[in-house]
Amino acid sequence: MKRIIKVSVIAASMMLTGLMASDVLATVNGKNVTKQDAQLFVQATAPGTNFEQLTAEQKKMITDRLVERVLFIEASKKEDIEKTPEFKKNIEKLKDELLVSLWMKAQMDNAIVSDSEAKEFYEANKEKFKIPESIHARHILVETEESAKELIEQLKTLKGEALQMKFIALAKSKSTGPSGEKGGELPPFTKGQMVPKFEEAVFKLENGKITVVPVKTKFGYHVIFLEEKKLASMVPYDQVKEKIIQTLKQKQFQTKLTEVAKELKSKAKISFSDTLSETEKK
Repeated sequence: MKRIIKVSVIAASMMLTGLMASDVLATVNGKNVTKQDAQLFVQATAPGTNFEQLTAEQKKMITDRLVERVLFIEASKKEDIEKTPEFKKNIEKLKDELLVSLWMKAQMDNAIVSDSEAKEFYEANKEKFKIPESIHARHILVETEESAKELIEQLKTLKGEALQMKFIALAKSKSTGPSGEKGGELPPFTKGQMVPKFEEAVFKLENGKITVVPVKTKFGYHVIFLEEKKLASMVPYDQVKEKIIQTLKQKQFQTKLTEVAKELKSKAKISFSDTLSETEKK
């Protein structure tokens, strides 16, 4: 009966604290090590990582470290580390850092940016949100101009899907470039990413067309097929709205911080050591 009552009390305590039994990874001398503790540990050591997505072995390793931490804390308390002058000195420093950190967070949280301000910033800085013209193309690379011309002869009378399929087949069998096994396919690229002669030729092409004259570069001779040319466009406002708001909040925060610092300095009694130069005192 006593055991049932004890279990019930523990369960009730967990419910009151919002802690579920499934959240507890270990219990060390009555202190719970939870998934929340593990997530904080993971975030501090590897930002962006989720504890739940780790392997069983990794979870066990982290849980072991947290268990050890609890034991180390207990050991330090038993040795009265908290009563040492060094501890008291450093705890005051940590308090000061926390005070400033929480004060700054409050200033940042109080920064307000309206939708109209964000939209105005978007309109005034459109170049920052511009997606440049890009190319999706295939090419066949061969060593001689004659080989390139022979390929063009086999391709120039074809159109549409027939042209595309033939080009892919020839790229796989004839191209000496690393993209040959992928049918000559190149990752999408923008201006400035390819050698000049290649870029000049491909940007003149229309979708679904090939170069009818071999394109010579330092790599050899190319026959190019343009899969798709995407014209320059704008990133939609809705996709960057939150990022803009955060940028403007940060700017607002920095401006306010400078103003507050200036005001506080004007009201404070400040004296500088003679060891500082006049520039350092400002």
